Amino acid sequence: MTYLFKPEDPKALPIAGEDTLFPVHRIFCVGRNYAKHAEEMGSDPDREPPFFFMKPDSALMINPQTVPFPSATQKLHHEVELVVALHKGGENLKKKEALSCVYGYGTGVDLTRRDLQEVAKDKRHPWASAKAFDCSAPVSTLTPLPGQEWDGNSTIRLSVNDERRQKAEISHMTWSIREVISHLSRLFALMPGDLIFTGTPAGVGPLDIGDRVQAEIDGLHPLDFKIG
Repeated sequence: MTYLFKPEDPKALPIAGEDTLFPVHRIFCVGRNYAKHAEEMGSDPDREPPFFFMKPDSALMINPQTVPFPSATQKLHHEVELVVALHKGGENLKKKEALSCVYGYGTGVDLTRRDLQEVAKDKRHPWASAKAFDCSAPVSTLTPLPGQEWDGNSTIRLSVNDERRQKAEISHMTWSIREVISHLSRLFALMPGDLIFTGTPAGVGPLDIGDRVQAEIDGLHPLDFKIG
């Protein structure tokens, strides 16, 4: 049997210290998982349970040097996030089982067409046009740490043109990595190759063509790219 047209090769992330690659299956994202970011977006961090949206594999950019400014927006925003890579799957996982799925971690940036998101929120429409566009998910080289939770004392930060915009400790997440994986597994059958963007701290803001973005998490590979 032949294909009507040639399918794309799978997207895969490099792994620090390894010759093998991590094939990416799906990209899940957690909304408003830091209290101060929830507040700056007009939500109540104490009452809102975790919710999720997805990005297609066409959103993935691997250690990019340049990320294109997307069409149809005048308000592109940055959101730095800890990314969890899964090498095992499962359904209805308990919190004590969740970490067995973890292969490693990376640094990611969830790029957002904020103006389109604001319209979608106002009209109660899906966020796909705001979040799931091409090249909207830059991710760094992965650091393997199978079965372990990332250090909550590590700092996550993002600068634009050397000006600090976002900074927090991973421990400031409302829902822990264990809780995020467990909750997500009740909604989807998790599979090897899934990535989870775990939310962003306060300080999200605009990006323009020519801006240099530096995203860092202590102990992980950083991202350093320009908006083109």
